[in-house]
Amino acid sequence: MVVTSVLSPPSWSIRHAPNNLGALALAEAIPCDLILTSEKTSGQEDVELLRKIRRVRPHTRLIILTDEATPADVIASMRERAFSFFSRPFSLESLGDMIRSAADGPCWDEGIEVLSATPNWIRLAASCDVRTAERLVQFINEIADLPDAERQDVAIAFREILWNAIEHGANFNPREYVEISYLRSRHAVMCRVKDPGEGFSLEQIRHSALANPPEDPLRHAVYREAAGMRAGGYGVLMAKELVDELIYNEKGNDVLLIKYLDKFRGGKLAEGKA
Repeated sequence: MVVTSVLSPPSWSIRHAPNNLGALALAEAIPCDLILTSEKTSGQEDVELLRKIRRVRPHTRLIILTDEATPADVIASMRERAFSFFSRPFSLESLGDMIRSAADGPCWDEGIEVLSATPNWIRLAASCDVRTAERLVQFINEIADLPDAERQDVAIAFREILWNAIEHGANFNPREYVEISYLRSRHAVMCRVKDPGEGFSLEQIRHSALANPPEDPLRHAVYREAAGMRAGGYGVLMAKELVDELIYNEKGNDVLLIKYLDKFRGGKLAEGKA
């Protein structure tokens, strides 16, 4: 089981409950640092469990695992301050990483605020730290009711732009917040990321592959090494390739990602498809 492989005794005492009612009784009887639900229950049932646990153990971290969920369930879990949400099929490696993040992190501060939300239009504010960013990517991945290919493209592009925002716009300052919007129309998905930084121009981002001239595709790597920066700099360029449109505002601290669905590209139905 992934839990025992990540949280091995004697550091952790792992207890099992037969169902959500048993989990609630266990949480009421003893303080629990982390609770994982069972895939046998629905997302709606697990959100109700979380709501009840919050009344007696407001700081317990809960990760929802479920076979059955809707975008509305994911939004409700965020409002109730779930640590994360996974519906099948999901990667055991990703789940293990999230469990480790929940277990090993410092004293938990929520970090994600739902400003307004419907399944098709969500506005969030998120703390500019790495752990919150990874949690947010997982939530958006669950909310995105898309075919697998589009879902993966949107998730990767969103993650790269979000990381760029919290690293270069906020310097990983958890007291700063990034603003997120997710919109789902009949023909497209849009993600907007606004960071608290001063913005940039292409002339100023020599650390990014996006600014490389065609004749020197690795110029940014030389700059990053000289500046003592970590290897990388391909995030924005990767995001640009995965979505259909990537649009920055004049200041450079607000970006819109647009991904058209297969039947709708560039404002018209794809040729040969009804």
